[in-house]
Amino acid sequence: MASLILQDILKRPTFAEAKVVAGHNGLNRRVRWVHILEVSEFDTLINGEEMILATGIHFQSSSASPARYLEKLIRLNASCLCLELGYYFHTIPDDLIEIANRHDFPLIVFPNDIRFVDITQDLHSVLINKHFQILKNLEALSREFHRLSLEPNGTNKILKMLYHKTHSPILYLPYKDQPSVFPKMEPEKETELIQFLNDKRTAPGMEASEHRTARYWPFQNQYILLQPVSAMGQTWAHIGMLLKQKPTRYEFLILDWTSLAIAQDLLRKRYMEERRLHSENVWVDDLLHNRLDESQIHHHLGADFYGLNHKKSFVCLIEWLPRAETKQERQEVEEYLQYDFPIIIRAIFEQHHFYPLITRSNQEIAIIAFDLESDSSWKSRASKLLKQLKKQSGFLFKAGVGQRYIGFASISQSYQEARQVLDLNTRQSNEFTFYDELGVFQLIMNLKDKDQQLKNFIHQHLGPVIEHDQKKNSHLLYTLKVYLDHNGSKKAAADHLYIARQSLYYRLEKLQELLGDGFLTTENQLTLQTALKACQLIYPELLTGRGENPKK
Repeated sequence: MASLILQDILKRPTFAEAKVVAGHNGLNRRVRWVHILEVSEFDTLINGEEMILATGIHFQSSSASPARYLEKLIRLNASCLCLELGYYFHTIPDDLIEIANRHDFPLIVFPNDIRFVDITQDLHSVLINKHFQILKNLEALSREFHRLSLEPNGTNKILKMLYHKTHSPILYLPYKDQPSVFPKMEPEKETELIQFLNDKRTAPGMEASEHRTARYWPFQNQYILLQPVSAMGQTWAHIGMLLKQKPTRYEFLILDWTSLAIAQDLLRKRYMEERRLHSENVWVDDLLHNRLDESQIHHHLGADFYGLNHKKSFVCLIEWLPRAETKQERQEVEEYLQYDFPIIIRAIFEQHHFYPLITRSNQEIAIIAFDLESDSSWKSRASKLLKQLKKQSGFLFKAGVGQRYIGFASISQSYQEARQVLDLNTRQSNEFTFYDELGVFQLIMNLKDKDQQLKNFIHQHLGPVIEHDQKKNSHLLYTLKVYLDHNGSKKAAADHLYIARQSLYYRLEKLQELLGDGFLTTENQLTLQTALKACQLIYPELLTGRGENPKK
Protein backbone atom coordinates (compact mmCIF):
# COMPACT_ATOMS: atom_id res chain seq x y z
CA MET A 1 0.00 0.00 0.00
CA ALA A 2 2.79 2.45 0.91
CA SER A 3 4.87 3.92 -1.92
CA LEU A 4 7.74 6.29 -2.61
CA ILE A 5 8.24 8.73 -5.47
CA LEU A 6 11.21 7.89 -7.69
CA GLN A 7 12.48 11.46 -7.48
CA ASP A 8 12.75 11.14 -3.68
CA ILE A 9 14.44 7.74 -3.90
CA LEU A 10 17.23 9.22 -6.06
CA LYS A 11 18.12 11.54 -3.16
CA ARG A 12 18.90 8.64 -0.82
CA PRO A 13 22.57 7.73 -0.04
CA THR A 14 22.37 4.39 -1.84
CA PHE A 15 21.66 6.30 -5.08
CA ALA A 16 24.41 8.90 -4.64
CA GLU A 17 26.28 7.69 -7.74
CA ALA A 18 23.22 6.73 -9.79
CA LYS A 19 22.53 8.53 -13.09
CA VAL A 20 19.28 8.82 -15.00
CA VAL A 21 20.14 8.21 -18.66
CA ALA A 22 16.60 8.11 -20.12
CA GLY A 23 12.93 8.63 -19.23
CA HIS A 24 13.46 11.83 -17.24
CA ASN A 25 9.77 12.72 -17.60
CA GLY A 26 8.80 9.65 -15.58
CA LEU A 27 10.59 10.53 -12.36
CA ASN A 28 7.24 11.20 -10.66
CA ARG A 29 6.39 7.48 -10.84
CA ARG A 30 5.54 5.61 -7.64
CA VAL A 31 7.61 2.71 -6.31
CA ARG A 32 5.82 0.18 -4.11
CA TRP A 33 8.58 -2.47 -3.89
CA VAL A 34 12.06 -3.39 -5.17
CA HIS A 35 12.87 -6.54 -7.19
CA ILE A 36 16.15 -8.02 -8.40
CA LEU A 37 15.09 -9.53 -11.72
CA GLU A 38 17.71 -11.53 -13.62
CA VAL A 39 15.36 -13.71 -15.71
CA SER A 40 13.77 -13.20 -19.11
CA GLU A 41 10.34 -14.70 -18.36
CA PHE A 42 8.75 -12.80 -15.48
CA ASP A 43 5.12 -12.16 -16.45
CA THR A 44 3.84 -13.56 -13.13
CA LEU A 45 6.69 -12.30 -10.96
CA ILE A 46 5.82 -8.60 -10.69
CA ASN A 47 2.58 -6.79 -9.83
CA GLY A 48 3.35 -3.29 -11.10
CA GLU A 49 5.03 -0.17 -9.66
CA GLU A 50 8.23 -2.04 -8.75
CA MET A 51 11.80 -0.75 -9.07
CA ILE A 52 13.74 -3.38 -11.03
CA LEU A 53 17.44 -3.99 -10.32
CA ALA A 54 19.53 -5.98 -12.84
CA THR A 55 23.13 -6.62 -13.89
CA GLY A 56 22.27 -8.08 -17.30
CA ILE A 57 23.67 -11.53 -16.56
CA HIS A 58 20.58 -13.21 -18.00
CA PHE A 59 21.28 -11.69 -21.42
CA GLN A 60 24.49 -13.74 -21.58
CA SER A 61 22.72 -17.04 -20.86
CA SER A 62 19.54 -16.66 -22.92
CA SER A 63 18.41 -15.52 -26.33
CA ALA A 64 16.30 -12.69 -24.88
CA SER A 65 17.26 -9.23 -26.09
CA PRO A 66 17.61 -6.25 -23.71
CA ALA A 67 15.04 -4.34 -25.80
CA ARG A 68 12.38 -7.04 -25.37
CA TYR A 69 13.19 -7.22 -21.65
CA LEU A 70 12.67 -3.46 -21.28
CA GLU A 71 9.45 -3.44 -23.32
CA LYS A 72 8.01 -6.21 -21.16
CA LEU A 73 8.82 -4.24 -18.00
CA ILE A 74 7.01 -1.23 -19.45
CA ARG A 75 4.01 -3.38 -20.42
CA LEU A 76 3.79 -4.84 -16.90
CA ASN A 77 3.83 -1.33 -15.37
CA ALA A 78 7.21 -1.50 -13.62
CA SER A 79 8.34 1.86 -12.23
CA CYS A 80 11.91 1.94 -13.55
CA LEU A 81 14.94 -0.17 -14.45
CA CYS A 82 18.29 0.20 -12.65
CA LEU A 83 21.28 -1.37 -14.43
CA GLU A 84 24.75 -1.90 -13.04
CA LEU A 85 27.47 -1.01 -15.54
CA GLY A 86 30.48 -3.28 -15.53
CA TYR A 87 31.07 -6.87 -16.55
CA TYR A 88 27.75 -7.44 -18.45
CA PHE A 89 26.93 -3.87 -19.53
CA HIS A 90 29.65 -1.37 -20.42
CA THR A 91 27.31 1.19 -22.01
CA ILE A 92 23.55 1.45 -22.46
CA PRO A 93 22.51 0.60 -26.05
CA ASP A 94 20.86 3.42 -28.00
CA ASP A 95 17.72 1.36 -28.66
CA LEU A 96 17.10 1.01 -24.89
CA ILE A 97 17.46 4.77 -24.42
CA GLU A 98 15.06 5.41 -27.32
CA ILE A 99 12.43 2.97 -25.92
CA ALA A 100 12.72 4.40 -22.40
CA ASN A 101 12.37 8.01 -23.61
CA ARG A 102 9.42 7.11 -25.82
CA HIS A 103 7.52 5.69 -22.83
CA ASP A 104 8.83 8.15 -20.19
CA PHE A 105 10.24 5.09 -18.43
CA PRO A 106 13.21 5.99 -16.18
CA LEU A 107 16.40 4.11 -17.03
CA ILE A 108 18.96 4.45 -14.22
CA VAL A 109 22.57 3.25 -14.23
CA PHE A 110 25.17 2.64 -11.53
CA PRO A 111 28.58 3.35 -13.07
CA ASN A 112 30.37 1.52 -10.24
CA ASP A 113 29.78 -1.73 -8.40
CA ILE A 114 26.97 -1.54 -5.85
CA ARG A 115 25.41 -4.05 -3.50
CA PHE A 116 21.77 -4.54 -4.55
CA VAL A 117 21.05 -5.92 -1.08
CA ASP A 118 21.85 -2.48 0.40
CA ILE A 119 19.29 -0.87 -1.91
CA THR A 120 16.55 -3.40 -1.14
CA GLN A 121 17.14 -3.23 2.62
CA ASP A 122 17.12 0.56 2.61
CA LEU A 123 13.99 1.03 0.50
CA HIS A 124 12.05 -1.88 1.97
CA SER A 125 12.60 -0.62 5.51
CA VAL A 126 11.32 2.82 4.47
CA LEU A 127 8.30 1.32 2.70
CA ILE A 128 7.43 -0.99 5.60
CA ASN A 129 7.71 1.82 8.16
CA LYS A 130 5.60 4.06 5.97
CA HIS A 131 3.04 1.29 5.55
CA PHE A 132 2.89 0.79 9.33
CA GLN A 133 2.42 4.53 9.90
CA ILE A 134 -0.37 4.66 7.33
CA LEU A 135 -2.18 1.80 9.08
CA LYS A 136 -1.85 3.61 12.42
CA ASN A 137 -3.24 6.80 10.87
CA LEU A 138 -6.10 4.89 9.26
CA GLU A 139 -6.97 3.21 12.55
CA ALA A 140 -7.03 6.56 14.36
CA LEU A 141 -9.06 8.10 11.55
CA SER A 142 -11.53 5.21 11.65
CA ARG A 143 -12.12 5.79 15.38
CA GLU A 144 -12.67 9.49 14.71
CA PHE A 145 -15.10 8.70 11.88
CA HIS A 146 -17.01 6.38 14.21
CA ARG A 147 -17.24 9.12 16.85
CA LEU A 148 -18.47 11.67 14.31
CA SER A 149 -21.09 9.26 12.97
CA LEU A 150 -22.82 9.44 16.36
CA GLU A 151 -22.94 13.25 16.39
CA PRO A 152 -25.58 15.53 14.84
CA ASN A 153 -24.86 16.25 11.17
CA GLY A 154 -22.35 13.41 11.29
CA THR A 155 -22.03 12.85 7.54
CA ASN A 156 -20.92 16.42 6.81
CA LYS A 157 -18.41 16.32 9.66
CA ILE A 158 -16.96 13.04 8.34
CA LEU A 159 -16.60 14.46 4.83
CA LYS A 160 -14.92 17.63 6.07
CA MET A 161 -12.45 15.60 8.13
CA LEU A 162 -11.73 13.41 5.09
CA TYR A 163 -10.87 16.53 3.09
CA HIS A 164 -8.58 17.92 5.81
CA LYS A 165 -6.74 14.58 6.13
CA THR A 166 -6.25 13.95 2.40
CA HIS A 167 -6.12 17.54 1.05
CA SER A 168 -8.06 16.21 -1.95
CA PRO A 169 -11.42 17.67 -3.07
CA ILE A 170 -14.29 15.49 -1.82
CA LEU A 171 -17.72 15.08 -3.41
CA TYR A 172 -20.75 13.49 -1.76
CA LEU A 173 -23.62 12.39 -4.00
CA PRO A 174 -26.66 11.01 -2.15
CA TYR A 175 -29.47 9.60 -4.24
CA LYS A 176 -32.22 11.60 -2.52
CA ASP A 177 -30.58 14.91 -1.55
CA GLN A 178 -28.39 17.54 -3.18
CA PRO A 179 -24.68 16.77 -3.72
CA SER A 180 -22.02 18.37 -1.50
CA VAL A 181 -18.48 19.42 -2.43
CA PHE A 182 -15.57 20.08 -0.02
CA PRO A 183 -14.11 22.63 -0.56
CA LYS A 184 -16.41 24.66 -2.79
CA MET A 185 -15.32 24.89 -6.43
CA GLU A 186 -16.10 27.26 -9.24
CA PRO A 187 -19.77 26.63 -10.18
CA GLU A 188 -18.95 25.58 -13.76
CA LYS A 189 -16.30 23.06 -12.71
CA GLU A 190 -18.44 21.74 -9.87
CA THR A 191 -21.42 21.20 -12.19
CA GLU A 192 -19.25 19.49 -14.79
CA LEU A 193 -17.67 17.18 -12.22
CA ILE A 194 -21.00 16.23 -10.62
CA GLN A 195 -22.51 15.53 -14.04
CA PHE A 196 -19.51 13.34 -14.92
CA LEU A 197 -19.94 11.31 -11.73
CA ASN A 198 -23.71 11.02 -12.12
CA ASP A 199 -23.22 9.65 -15.64
CA LYS A 200 -20.72 7.09 -14.34
CA ARG A 201 -22.72 5.90 -11.35
CA THR A 202 -25.98 5.57 -13.29
CA ALA A 203 -24.37 3.72 -16.21
CA PRO A 204 -25.93 0.30 -16.99
CA GLY A 205 -24.59 -2.43 -14.72
CA MET A 206 -23.17 -0.10 -12.05
CA GLU A 207 -25.78 -1.27 -9.50
CA ALA A 208 -24.74 -4.90 -9.91
CA SER A 209 -23.16 -6.37 -6.80
CA GLU A 210 -19.78 -6.82 -8.49
CA HIS A 211 -19.64 -3.05 -9.14
CA ARG A 212 -20.42 -2.02 -5.56
CA THR A 213 -16.73 -1.33 -4.95
CA ALA A 214 -14.59 1.73 -5.58
CA ARG A 215 -13.69 2.57 -9.18
CA TYR A 216 -11.74 5.41 -10.77
CA TRP A 217 -11.64 7.24 -14.12
CA PRO A 218 -9.40 9.92 -15.67
CA PHE A 219 -10.91 13.41 -15.53
CA GLN A 220 -9.22 16.48 -17.04
CA ASN A 221 -5.59 15.41 -16.36
CA GLN A 222 -6.64 14.16 -12.92
CA TYR A 223 -8.33 11.05 -11.54
CA ILE A 224 -11.67 10.71 -9.81
CA LEU A 225 -12.14 7.83 -7.36
CA LEU A 226 -15.76 6.88 -6.66
CA GLN A 227 -16.81 4.76 -3.66
CA PRO A 228 -20.41 3.60 -3.07
CA VAL A 229 -21.98 3.97 0.37
CA SER A 230 -23.86 0.70 0.80
CA ALA A 231 -25.81 -0.99 3.58
CA MET A 232 -28.49 -3.71 3.73
CA GLY A 233 -27.97 -4.51 0.07
CA GLN A 234 -28.71 -0.93 -1.04
CA THR A 235 -26.48 1.86 -2.34
CA TRP A 236 -27.50 5.07 -0.56
CA ALA A 237 -24.88 7.47 -1.94
CA HIS A 238 -21.41 7.78 -3.52
CA ILE A 239 -18.26 9.51 -2.29
CA GLY A 240 -15.85 10.94 -4.86
CA MET A 241 -12.22 11.98 -4.36
CA LEU A 242 -10.36 14.10 -6.93
CA LEU A 243 -6.69 13.08 -7.21
CA LYS A 244 -3.68 14.38 -9.11
CA GLN A 245 -2.32 10.85 -9.62
CA LYS A 246 -3.79 7.38 -9.97
CA PRO A 247 -5.27 6.32 -6.63
CA THR A 248 -3.18 4.11 -4.38
CA ARG A 249 -4.29 1.43 -1.97
CA TYR A 250 -4.32 4.15 0.70
CA GLU A 251 -7.01 6.19 -1.09
CA PHE A 252 -9.08 3.05 -1.69
CA LEU A 253 -8.89 2.12 2.00
CA ILE A 254 -9.62 5.56 3.38
CA LEU A 255 -12.67 5.94 1.12
CA ASP A 256 -13.88 2.47 2.09
CA TRP A 257 -13.67 3.31 5.79
CA THR A 258 -15.33 6.67 5.17
CA SER A 259 -18.22 4.96 3.38
CA LEU A 260 -18.67 2.55 6.31
CA ALA A 261 -18.86 5.44 8.78
CA ILE A 262 -21.35 7.35 6.62
CA ALA A 263 -23.42 4.19 6.08
CA GLN A 264 -23.56 3.80 9.86
CA ASP A 265 -24.75 7.40 10.23
CA LEU A 266 -27.37 6.99 7.49
CA LEU A 267 -28.65 3.71 8.94
CA ARG A 268 -28.96 5.23 12.40
CA LYS A 269 -31.06 8.05 10.95
CA ARG A 270 -33.11 5.57 8.91
CA TYR A 271 -33.88 3.51 12.01
CA MET A 272 -34.94 6.62 13.91
CA GLU A 273 -37.09 7.73 10.98
CA GLU A 274 -38.60 4.24 10.62
CA ARG A 275 -39.51 4.15 14.30
CA ARG A 276 -41.18 7.54 13.94
CA LEU A 277 -43.03 6.45 10.82
CA HIS A 278 -44.06 3.20 12.50
CA SER A 279 -45.82 5.13 15.24
CA GLU A 280 -47.29 7.68 12.85
CA ASN A 281 -48.40 5.28 10.12
CA VAL A 282 -51.00 3.53 12.23
CA TRP A 283 -53.41 5.73 10.31
CA VAL A 284 -52.39 3.99 7.05
CA ASP A 285 -54.43 0.97 8.14
CA ASP A 286 -57.46 3.25 8.45
CA LEU A 287 -56.77 4.57 4.94
CA LEU A 288 -56.65 1.01 3.56
CA HIS A 289 -60.03 0.25 5.10
CA ASN A 290 -61.60 3.54 3.94
CA ARG A 291 -62.11 4.85 7.48
CA LEU A 292 -60.69 8.35 6.84
CA ASP A 293 -62.21 11.35 5.16
CA GLU A 294 -60.21 13.80 3.04
CA SER A 295 -59.53 16.25 5.88
CA GLN A 296 -58.10 13.49 8.08
CA ILE A 297 -55.82 12.28 5.28
CA HIS A 298 -54.70 15.88 4.74
CA HIS A 299 -53.93 16.17 8.46
CA HIS A 300 -51.62 13.14 8.36
CA LEU A 301 -49.85 13.90 5.07
CA GLY A 302 -49.55 17.65 5.40
CA ALA A 303 -47.98 19.33 2.37
CA ASP A 304 -47.62 15.98 0.56
CA PHE A 305 -51.40 15.60 0.34
CA TYR A 306 -51.95 17.68 -2.81
CA GLY A 307 -49.11 16.11 -4.76
CA LEU A 308 -50.04 12.53 -3.88
CA ASN A 309 -53.78 12.99 -4.40
CA HIS A 310 -53.15 13.40 -8.14
CA LYS A 311 -50.74 10.47 -8.41
CA LYS A 312 -51.72 6.96 -9.38
CA SER A 313 -51.25 4.46 -6.57
CA PHE A 314 -51.66 0.76 -5.86
CA VAL A 315 -51.56 -1.45 -2.80
CA CYS A 316 -49.03 -4.25 -2.39
CA LEU A 317 -49.53 -6.84 0.34
CA ILE A 318 -46.58 -8.94 1.46
CA GLU A 319 -47.22 -12.01 3.59
CA TRP A 320 -44.09 -13.81 4.77
CA LEU A 321 -43.95 -17.49 5.56
CA PRO A 322 -42.55 -18.32 9.03
CA ARG A 323 -39.42 -20.44 9.01
CA ALA A 324 -37.82 -19.90 12.42
CA GLU A 325 -38.03 -22.71 14.95
CA THR A 326 -36.25 -21.70 18.15
CA LYS A 327 -37.39 -18.91 20.43
CA GLN A 328 -34.23 -16.91 19.74
CA GLU A 329 -34.70 -17.26 15.97
CA ARG A 330 -38.31 -16.10 16.26
CA GLN A 331 -37.18 -13.05 18.24
CA GLU A 332 -34.52 -12.26 15.64
CA VAL A 333 -37.04 -12.58 12.82
CA GLU A 334 -39.55 -10.41 14.67
CA GLU A 335 -36.94 -7.66 15.18
CA TYR A 336 -35.87 -7.91 11.54
CA LEU A 337 -39.45 -7.62 10.28
CA GLN A 338 -40.24 -4.74 12.60
CA TYR A 339 -37.23 -2.54 11.85
CA ASP A 340 -34.90 -3.84 9.11
CA PHE A 341 -37.40 -5.11 6.56
CA PRO A 342 -39.44 -1.87 6.37
CA ILE A 343 -36.20 0.07 5.73
CA ILE A 344 -35.33 -2.29 2.87
CA ILE A 345 -38.88 -2.07 1.50
CA ARG A 346 -38.87 1.72 1.60
CA ALA A 347 -35.45 1.96 -0.06
CA ILE A 348 -36.32 -0.46 -2.87
CA PHE A 349 -39.71 1.13 -3.60
CA GLU A 350 -38.06 4.56 -3.74
CA GLN A 351 -35.33 3.17 -5.99
CA HIS A 352 -38.03 2.13 -8.46
CA HIS A 353 -39.71 5.56 -8.29
CA PHE A 354 -42.57 4.80 -5.90
CA TYR A 355 -43.43 6.78 -2.77
CA PRO A 356 -44.43 4.19 -0.12
CA LEU A 357 -46.71 4.40 2.91
CA ILE A 358 -46.15 1.28 5.02
CA THR A 359 -48.10 -0.42 7.78
CA ARG A 360 -47.63 -3.81 9.38
CA SER A 361 -50.04 -6.28 10.95
CA ASN A 362 -48.90 -9.66 12.31
CA GLN A 363 -47.31 -11.62 9.44
CA GLU A 364 -48.20 -9.05 6.80
CA ILE A 365 -46.97 -5.71 5.52
CA ALA A 366 -49.16 -3.43 3.43
CA ILE A 367 -47.61 -0.81 1.16
CA ILE A 368 -49.53 1.99 -0.53
CA ALA A 369 -47.22 2.85 -3.43
CA PHE A 370 -47.69 6.20 -5.17
CA ASP A 371 -46.21 6.13 -8.67
CA LEU A 372 -43.84 9.07 -9.22
CA GLU A 373 -43.46 8.19 -12.92
CA SER A 374 -46.03 9.10 -15.55
CA ASP A 375 -45.33 6.16 -17.86
CA SER A 376 -47.05 2.78 -18.01
CA SER A 377 -44.09 0.72 -16.79
CA TRP A 378 -45.38 0.42 -13.24
CA LYS A 379 -46.04 -3.33 -13.42
CA SER A 380 -42.55 -4.01 -14.76
CA ARG A 381 -41.01 -1.90 -12.01
CA ALA A 382 -43.20 -3.54 -9.36
CA SER A 383 -42.19 -7.02 -10.56
CA LYS A 384 -38.50 -6.10 -10.43
CA LEU A 385 -38.72 -4.65 -6.94
CA LEU A 386 -40.53 -7.74 -5.60
CA LYS A 387 -37.79 -9.98 -7.03
CA GLN A 388 -35.20 -7.68 -5.49
CA LEU A 389 -36.99 -7.82 -2.13
CA LYS A 390 -37.01 -11.62 -2.12
CA LYS A 391 -33.33 -11.75 -3.02
CA GLN A 392 -32.19 -9.21 -0.42
CA SER A 393 -34.45 -10.17 2.48
CA GLY A 394 -33.75 -13.90 2.29
CA PHE A 395 -37.34 -14.55 3.40
CA LEU A 396 -40.02 -16.53 1.64
CA PHE A 397 -43.12 -14.44 1.13
CA LYS A 398 -46.17 -14.15 -1.06
CA ALA A 399 -47.21 -10.86 -2.61
CA GLY A 400 -50.46 -9.54 -4.00
CA VAL A 401 -50.75 -6.31 -5.97
CA GLY A 402 -54.00 -4.45 -6.63
CA GLN A 403 -54.76 -2.27 -9.62
CA ARG A 404 -53.52 1.31 -9.95
CA TYR A 405 -55.96 4.17 -9.34
CA ILE A 406 -55.81 7.97 -9.06
CA GLY A 407 -56.49 9.60 -5.70
CA PHE A 408 -57.07 8.38 -2.16
CA ALA A 409 -60.69 7.34 -2.63
CA SER A 410 -59.80 4.14 -4.50
CA ILE A 411 -56.97 2.95 -2.25
CA SER A 412 -59.31 0.64 -0.33
CA GLN A 413 -60.42 -0.89 -3.66
CA SER A 414 -56.80 -1.66 -4.59
CA TYR A 415 -56.31 -3.09 -1.09
CA GLN A 416 -59.27 -5.45 -1.52
CA GLU A 417 -57.88 -6.56 -4.88
CA ALA A 418 -54.44 -7.26 -3.40
CA ARG A 419 -56.14 -9.19 -0.59
CA GLN A 420 -58.02 -11.31 -3.14
CA VAL A 421 -54.75 -12.18 -4.89
CA LEU A 422 -53.25 -13.40 -1.60
CA ASP A 423 -56.40 -15.32 -0.68
CA LEU A 424 -56.48 -17.02 -4.06
CA ASN A 425 -52.82 -18.03 -3.84
CA THR A 426 -53.48 -19.87 -0.57
CA ARG A 427 -56.26 -21.91 -2.22
CA GLN A 428 -54.63 -23.11 -5.43
CA SER A 429 -51.21 -24.03 -6.81
CA ASN A 430 -50.81 -21.33 -9.48
CA GLU A 431 -49.35 -18.18 -7.98
CA PHE A 432 -50.51 -14.78 -9.18
CA THR A 433 -49.00 -11.40 -8.30
CA PHE A 434 -51.21 -8.80 -9.98
CA TYR A 435 -54.97 -8.57 -9.70
CA ASP A 436 -55.41 -7.96 -13.42
CA GLU A 437 -53.82 -11.37 -14.09
CA LEU A 438 -56.66 -13.23 -12.34
CA GLY A 439 -58.96 -13.31 -15.34
CA VAL A 440 -62.25 -15.03 -14.50
CA PHE A 441 -61.07 -15.37 -10.90
CA GLN A 442 -61.87 -11.65 -10.50
CA LEU A 443 -65.54 -12.50 -10.92
CA ILE A 444 -65.38 -15.69 -8.88
CA MET A 445 -63.54 -14.04 -5.97
CA ASN A 446 -66.24 -11.40 -5.72
CA LEU A 447 -68.77 -14.24 -5.35
CA LYS A 448 -66.68 -15.95 -2.68
CA ASP A 449 -68.86 -14.63 0.13
CA LYS A 450 -71.85 -16.17 -1.63
CA ASP A 451 -70.39 -19.60 -1.05
CA GLN A 452 -73.57 -21.58 -1.68
CA GLN A 453 -74.11 -20.03 -5.10
CA LEU A 454 -70.62 -21.06 -6.20
CA LYS A 455 -71.10 -24.58 -4.83
CA ASN A 456 -74.40 -24.91 -6.67
CA PHE A 457 -72.75 -23.73 -9.91
CA ILE A 458 -69.90 -26.25 -9.49
CA HIS A 459 -72.19 -29.19 -8.78
CA GLN A 460 -74.56 -28.23 -11.58
CA HIS A 461 -71.82 -28.46 -14.21
CA LEU A 462 -69.23 -30.80 -12.68
CA GLY A 463 -71.24 -32.82 -10.15
CA PRO A 464 -71.31 -36.14 -12.06
CA VAL A 465 -67.54 -36.04 -12.60
CA ILE A 466 -66.84 -35.20 -8.94
CA GLU A 467 -69.08 -38.04 -7.75
CA HIS A 468 -67.42 -40.51 -10.15
CA ASP A 469 -63.94 -39.53 -8.94
CA GLN A 470 -64.97 -39.94 -5.31
CA LYS A 471 -66.54 -43.36 -5.90
CA LYS A 472 -63.90 -44.81 -8.23
CA ASN A 473 -60.85 -42.92 -6.89
CA SER A 474 -60.23 -41.72 -10.45
CA HIS A 475 -58.89 -38.44 -11.82
CA LEU A 476 -61.40 -37.41 -14.46
CA LEU A 477 -61.86 -33.88 -13.06
CA TYR A 478 -58.13 -33.22 -13.20
CA THR A 479 -57.99 -34.77 -16.68
CA LEU A 480 -60.72 -32.38 -17.85
CA LYS A 481 -58.82 -29.39 -16.44
CA VAL A 482 -55.54 -30.39 -18.11
CA TYR A 483 -57.28 -31.10 -21.43
CA LEU A 484 -58.99 -27.69 -21.46
CA ASP A 485 -55.81 -25.93 -20.25
CA HIS A 486 -54.04 -27.32 -23.34
CA ASN A 487 -56.80 -26.05 -25.68
CA GLY A 488 -57.99 -29.54 -26.57
CA SER A 489 -54.57 -30.85 -27.64
CA LYS A 490 -54.69 -34.59 -26.92
CA LYS A 491 -50.94 -35.05 -27.33
CA ALA A 492 -50.04 -32.17 -24.98
CA ALA A 493 -52.62 -33.29 -22.40
CA ALA A 494 -51.43 -36.92 -22.47
CA ASP A 495 -47.81 -35.79 -22.11
CA HIS A 496 -48.70 -33.57 -19.16
CA LEU A 497 -50.59 -36.40 -17.46
CA TYR A 498 -47.88 -38.96 -18.19
CA ILE A 499 -50.38 -41.36 -19.74
CA ALA A 500 -50.72 -42.98 -23.15
CA ARG A 501 -52.92 -41.21 -25.66
CA GLN A 502 -55.22 -44.23 -25.75
CA SER A 503 -55.79 -43.86 -21.99
CA LEU A 504 -56.70 -40.20 -22.56
CA TYR A 505 -59.23 -41.22 -25.25
CA TYR A 506 -60.86 -43.57 -22.75
CA ARG A 507 -61.11 -40.81 -20.13
CA LEU A 508 -62.59 -38.34 -22.62
CA GLU A 509 -65.21 -40.93 -23.58
CA LYS A 510 -66.05 -41.36 -19.90
CA LEU A 511 -66.33 -37.57 -19.49
CA GLN A 512 -68.67 -37.46 -22.48
CA GLU A 513 -70.77 -40.15 -20.85
CA LEU A 514 -70.99 -38.16 -17.61
CA LEU A 515 -71.37 -34.62 -19.03
CA GLY A 516 -73.25 -35.26 -22.27
CA ASP A 517 -72.39 -35.37 -25.96
CA GLY A 518 -71.95 -31.61 -26.37
CA PHE A 519 -69.68 -30.99 -23.39
CA LEU A 520 -66.83 -29.80 -25.63
CA THR A 521 -68.75 -27.21 -27.62
CA THR A 522 -67.30 -23.69 -27.41
CA GLU A 523 -70.04 -22.45 -25.07
CA ASN A 524 -69.82 -25.50 -22.81
CA GLN A 525 -66.03 -25.29 -22.66
CA LEU A 526 -66.29 -21.73 -21.31
CA THR A 527 -68.83 -22.88 -18.70
CA LEU A 528 -66.68 -25.86 -17.67
CA GLN A 529 -63.54 -23.71 -17.41
CA THR A 530 -65.39 -21.23 -15.18
CA ALA A 531 -66.70 -24.08 -13.02
CA LEU A 532 -63.18 -25.53 -12.77
CA LYS A 533 -61.81 -22.14 -11.67
CA ALA A 534 -64.51 -21.95 -9.01
CA CYS A 535 -63.64 -25.50 -7.97
CA GLN A 536 -59.99 -24.46 -7.54
CA LEU A 537 -61.23 -21.83 -5.11
CA ILE A 538 -63.83 -23.85 -3.17
CA TYR A 539 -62.53 -27.43 -3.49
CA PRO A 540 -58.80 -27.14 -4.30
CA GLU A 541 -58.15 -30.68 -3.05
CA LEU A 542 -60.20 -32.12 -5.95
CA LEU A 543 -57.74 -30.75 -8.52
CA THR A 544 -54.41 -31.82 -7.06
CA GLY A 545 -53.96 -34.59 -9.63
CA ARG A 546 -52.43 -36.89 -7.01
CA GLY A 547 -51.34 -40.13 -8.54
CA GLU A 548 -51.05 -38.62 -12.00
CA ASN A 549 -47.46 -37.37 -11.51
CA PRO A 550 -48.20 -34.24 -13.56
CA LYS A 551 -45.25 -32.28 -14.90
CA LYS A 552 -44.18 -29.37 -12.75
